[in-house]
Amino acid sequence: MNENERQTDDEPCYVISIAARLLGVHQQTLRYYERAGLIQPQRSAGNIRLYSRADLQLVRQAQRLIDELGVNLAGVEVIVRMGKRIRELENRLAEMEGRLRLPQRQIGAPLERAAAPGPGKAHADQAGADTRVP
Repeated sequence: MNENERQTDDEPCYVISIAARLLGVHQQTLRYYERAGLIQPQRSAGNIRLYSRADLQLVRQAQRLIDELGVNLAGVEVIVRMGKRIRELENRLAEMEGRLRLPQRQIGAPLERAAAPGPGKAHADQAGADTRVP
């Protein structure tokens, strides 16, 4: 498969009948999820719903939350929205950490200088040694 033939997860490629069959749900269920705002399939020039792999993954996640945990559709929307936000924040954090990373020698250098006694400390130690009584 060459680069032009590869599909991304966001590329709309399944009509509603195929998407419903792949998910094991009725077409009406997908329409209901769309009306509820959970998924937003793209539309072809002829106004036919086209679902992406990401849409199918989202429906599968919703089905697990509903079937296994008893979450209602409003709760599914909140969980999905929070999950997206967490991923966005994790990506931003990783990007910022990448910008802040310094070479290892630069990271250790200031710490070594801070741990070594400065001229004032050495002088104070010598003064203290002079004032001791044998």
